Amino acid sequence: MPMRLAIAGLLFCALTGAQSHNVQTATLSNGMKILIEEDHAIPNVAMYFFYRIGSRNERPGITGISHFFEHMMFNGAKKYGPKQFDIQMEKAGGENNASTSNDLTVYTDWFPNTALELMMDMESDRIRDLAFDPKIIESERGVVYSERRTSVDNSNPGTLSEQLRAAAFIAHPYHWPVVGWPSDIESWTMADLKSYFKIGYAPNNCTMVVVGDVSTANVLALARKYIEPIPRQDPPPPVRTKEPPQLGERRVVVRKAAQLPLQMIAYHVPEAKSPDTPVLEVVAALLSRGQSSRLYQRMVDRDQLALSVNAGKGETLDPTIMTITIQPRSGVDPARTEKALYEELERLQSTAVESEELQKAKNELLAGQYRQMKTIAGRANLLGRYEVFYGDYSKLFSVDKEIQAVSAEDIQRAARTYFTEKNRTVATLVPEGPVRPPGRGRQGGNQ
Repeated sequence: MPMRLAIAGLLFCALTGAQSHNVQTATLSNGMKILIEEDHAIPNVAMYFFYRIGSRNERPGITGISHFFEHMMFNGAKKYGPKQFDIQMEKAGGENNASTSNDLTVYTDWFPNTALELMMDMESDRIRDLAFDPKIIESERGVVYSERRTSVDNSNPGTLSEQLRAAAFIAHPYHWPVVGWPSDIESWTMADLKSYFKIGYAPNNCTMVVVGDVSTANVLALARKYIEPIPRQDPPPPVRTKEPPQLGERRVVVRKAAQLPLQMIAYHVPEAKSPDTPVLEVVAALLSRGQSSRLYQRMVDRDQLALSVNAGKGETLDPTIMTITIQPRSGVDPARTEKALYEELERLQSTAVESEELQKAKNELLAGQYRQMKTIAGRANLLGRYEVFYGDYSKLFSVDKEIQAVSAEDIQRAARTYFTEKNRTVATLVPEGPVRPPGRGRQGGNQ
């Protein structure tokens, strides 16, 4: 396995180096930036739209509104009415999806190359002339409220994660959930919706990425025909609030009906652009990526304390948190898994990681990146994310060098800097109330 991973890492380096000059860029007169990579291996296209609008851009009273528009964008515009976006795309042999995060709302289209002009037409229609039908708005409000009940209120991991973030962030907008607070979902007004859409979905607030069997000239001609006439708007107001340094450990206890307890332990870490990002990615891989990782070996395999353990942090525009999620085994006191975690973090701080273990973690990361780069959808996603979060898509093609440059000393320094008691927030779900009989439901998932 290590040899295969090493080979995958080398192939990734070769692939990214070969493709680094194939991405063409242009900026329309209305401010929309376009990244295009031609790939004629199969007659398909991946077209992604990265809108720089997410829960980070909201405020108390309208939380969840970014996620609401993720749904509304499929509910009709001037030329293509309700549900027509999906209907026409399926007729053309395509598929689509969308997602909302703290920082972005992303729309993803996959389709045969023959449908490129149709997709440009439909995307421009909903950017320019999204319908604000009161009946559809109220219907979709109910849909997103139902999604909140499913993903948070009736999900033990969802509830615990929401409480963890609300405790870890006291000032910054990462404090509130992407799906929004219940009272805000109930209260968005038509004026709220129209003003938020105007700034969030302006072409100058978006990066389009097209990868696949296209010609650059044709993509640009269609973009100029359908999208360039859409006027630019004032950008979203800058997020000026910064999270103050945490001055002591914070603890949250959630009591809900469950078979097993659940733990989430978070540490404040920098934003994606930070030089420490590759270091922290290697740290997360050392801790929990694969069955030979430190936390898996210690908690799941050797000591039989936990069913699962995972460490990671997302890409963000502002400083965020790295979260370690632990599912203790039945009968195991969460204090034991917490203690084991702190001992492993202290070991990272006090003892240099051996070169072989460090390289294995790097190979794991590079192999995962390589697997994404193999597909047109994976490349479209990575190009857009590097453009937004790192300020330049071309940094994707040097990520292998950044990962390989991480040293054992970097690991120790980062562990000592971030994994401190006063910098952590601990959230624990304590089971109470009726418990389902054994054998029903999934351990470690939504309970």
